[in-house]
Amino acid sequence: MRVAICPGTFDPITNGHLDIIKRAMDLFDRVIIGVSADNYKQTLFSLEERVALIKDVVKDYPKAAVKPFSGLLVDFARQEKAIAVVRGLRAVSDFEFEFQMSIMNKKLADDIETVFLMTATEYSFISSSIIRQVASLGGCIRGLVPPPVEQALLKRYSQL
Repeated sequence: MRVAICPGTFDPITNGHLDIIKRAMDLFDRVIIGVSADNYKQTLFSLEERVALIKDVVKDYPKAAVKPFSGLLVDFARQEKAIAVVRGLRAVSDFEFEFQMSIMNKKLADDIETVFLMTATEYSFISSSIIRQVASLGGCIRGLVPPPVEQALLKRYSQL
């Protein structure tokens, strides 16, 4: 079985993330969405909330699983018997950081490949941070995130 990891903070998961995950499912037998606990960022949603939201969103994706992880991505990949890490690229600016990470991951685990997928054009401007910013200011995020995520964002920002 060919297993891949799609890692990220997913704070929150966007339709851009889902596009990459769906396309990864075409390439691999199983795709594990690895939700990072060690992200060194101030997150809007807790790890448990992010995992629950993603599980809700991908519940009808038979090849997908959602698992939190902490520590090195390559250690998580080995634990899950993954052969690849799938990363989405939106722009050249993403590539530099992702390239450095892939080289380090290859140094740590030369048996795990990194696969880059270019984002679909309609999602190339979407990032979790932009979604959070627009939602916090009351802007429309419909069509940019799955409906459960939109509802969670509306609820979170109405409480602040």
